[in-house]
Amino acid sequence: MAKFITAQEAAKLIPDGATVGLAGMGLSGWAEEIACAVRDSYRETGHPCGLNLKQGSALGDWGYGNQFVGWNRSKREDGPDNDHGNRGATRFGEAGPGLVTKWTSAHIGSAFTLCDQARNNELESYCLPQGVIINLWREIGAGRPGLLSKVGLGTFVDPRIEGGRMNECAKDELVKVVNFEGDEYLFYPGFKVDVAILRGTIADENGNISFARESVINEGFAVANATKNSGGIVIVQVEYLAKKETLPAKEIKIPGALVDYVVQARDPKSCWQAEGDYWEPSFSGEIRKPLTSIEPLPMDERKVICRRCAMELKAGDLINLGVGMPADIAKVVNEEGLIDQVTMSTESGMVGGVPSALPSFGSAYNPEAIITPNEMFDLISGGGLNMTCLGIGEVDKDGNNNVSRMGSRLTGPGGFIDISSNTPKVIFAGTLVGKAKVKVGGGRLEILEEGTIRKFVDQVGQITFSGKYAPDTQEVLYVTERAVFKLIDHKLTLIEIAPGIDLEKDVLGQMGFRPEISPDLKTMDPALFQEHWGKLGDTLR
Repeated sequence: MAKFITAQEAAKLIPDGATVGLAGMGLSGWAEEIACAVRDSYRETGHPCGLNLKQGSALGDWGYGNQFVGWNRSKREDGPDNDHGNRGATRFGEAGPGLVTKWTSAHIGSAFTLCDQARNNELESYCLPQGVIINLWREIGAGRPGLLSKVGLGTFVDPRIEGGRMNECAKDELVKVVNFEGDEYLFYPGFKVDVAILRGTIADENGNISFARESVINEGFAVANATKNSGGIVIVQVEYLAKKETLPAKEIKIPGALVDYVVQARDPKSCWQAEGDYWEPSFSGEIRKPLTSIEPLPMDERKVICRRCAMELKAGDLINLGVGMPADIAKVVNEEGLIDQVTMSTESGMVGGVPSALPSFGSAYNPEAIITPNEMFDLISGGGLNMTCLGIGEVDKDGNNNVSRMGSRLTGPGGFIDISSNTPKVIFAGTLVGKAKVKVGGGRLEILEEGTIRKFVDQVGQITFSGKYAPDTQEVLYVTERAVFKLIDHKLTLIEIAPGIDLEKDVLGQMGFRPEISPDLKTMDPALFQEHWGKLGDTLR
């Protein structure tokens, strides 16, 4: 039976050098109060130290801060005692180097302090595909040796390229190339887990954990099972306590038999449902909110890109939307009144409804179903999606796309590699040049001031999507506000250009290479550049 303790007592249970498993996405599932207690314990005593963190998803608020103090990202304060935001895994880095010495995740960009330490080679940093990590927990828990997958071949995760290493001091081999029945795979070995730090909403007196108000039914069970079957301890933070046998059995997501310790958070700031919402009842299925209350996008280049991406949707499709600009496609489809014609999803396990963009990406308004990310990645890996839209970081002439490491900025791939590897139609969305000032309206695009960040470069700094490894049966488009490209014979090919701009000056002149140009080069539909579109129904059929 679970023992009920304080966060400070929980911190003292973590041994030096422990491998620590985490679960959640954003702030959903994040045990903020326990993390702060671990940080404070290290500051005061030097223990625990040398931790090896393992997490599947981004855990943090991207510096958006919390609404209790009216804090926002533009007012971000760097410093070890800043409690006005920067929640999440970044707490482990606030006490300085030494608390964490190894860190493996699919997405690390929201943990600013740990990223700083990784850039300074003060900890070893590794990034693996999100679906791989999330489902590797199941392999460990079931006593299997690891995960065999084609996900990651030809990307920076491939050990023949970078092996998932994100900095110079990272030396471990977390991935192996193997040949199985004449075919090439990557093998991701399992590992022993010493401690799981998890979060639910409610614990009963037996330690059974409900996710009642969580927006994501995270991989907490898989992490708890992997930890218990490794001989480790499971610690779960909750907001509420209940008497035993009062929680419906079907609501229990982590059985009390797998839970050693429960911490009831004393501070509600430690139990946010998502990065931007303490509790949004339509995220967790308590209500269905009127979709007319969702604000449409302003008329700018972002909306143009999302509209053009939406033109690739077909009625009845199951769609995945990635973080950033792609998530806003949902707002475009909702504004056009056609959200019921497609089923949108995110890798967190949201199915249907309107996926939320940042700061609460991973949640969804009025989801039809919420499944675990383990189940969602099984669906994705098996080719169950019809289409996905993901972001653009850097793109080169071979169609490679880098979203995981931009110079010294460390981000990681998230679910990008899993999703782009296994989906028959992939749309990459982003501006052609970063920081440009443009004018949209009257059916045309005008460049007012050229940008300073070239996104289409001769060679990407890291391969997150490999144009070479893209199967010939996969359709891959790159949608920007100025032009649309397609991967044809593993080469980037220009197929459309926006009305109102000059091909040589505004497109080709802003690229680090000259792409192939389709002999049937078309003009993007001028209606995309008007205040009111109303034409999605023409293509969504």
